[in-house]
Amino acid sequence: MNPIKIILTGATGMVGEGVLMECLENPNVSEILSVSRKPSGKTHPKLKEYLVPDFLTIDLNDENLKGYDACFFCAGISSVGMSEEDYTKITYDTTVYFAKAVLNQNPDMVFNYVSGAHTDSTESGKQMWARVKGRTENALKKLGFRNAFNFRPGFMKPVEGQIHVKWFFKPIIWIFPVFLPSKSLTLHEVGRAMINGVHKGYPTSVLEIRDIKNLAI
Repeated sequence: MNPIKIILTGATGMVGEGVLMECLENPNVSEILSVSRKPSGKTHPKLKEYLVPDFLTIDLNDENLKGYDACFFCAGISSVGMSEEDYTKITYDTTVYFAKAVLNQNPDMVFNYVSGAHTDSTESGKQMWARVKGRTENALKKLGFRNAFNFRPGFMKPVEGQIHVKWFFKPIIWIFPVFLPSKSLTLHEVGRAMINGVHKGYPTSVLEIRDIKNLAI
């Protein structure tokens, strides 16, 4: 398989950093453009960085986003303490706008979106975050990407050497893979599944934990 060029968001968060590290190591990725508000703190021959203060200000015809095979959208935020309006702006509006921008420049692109376990595809459940994530998933599927995959991981073990891991998370990292292996993934697996999805596709657009594990092989 030919190595791919990818755009990645969220490199300064735990999920994005872990996926980025897998992509830097993986021979099936030749180039990564990290789009972020802040530098990732990493240097590598494969890595380029494009710093933007606000994704909603990106020009929909931005040529910096041209020439890529896939986008791995790993940026996200917790809904704790947020109103539905504010969470929608960050989670739905920003993601869909950015997706339109990269699709404009790359009509044959694959878009991988990190959603969440128990996301609500009906958009009508009681949990606010799950409704908004479901709405985002549904919108991405309609945009016209070659493939749009919605990743719904559970617990994700960081890649060794990651620096963007919350302090309160570190003491319990070992617990989930040991006691709840069916609900756990490593960020190596998430990254590999994203890469393999670009090359091989997958029968469903929504990938639960078992699907991510299968696609990572």
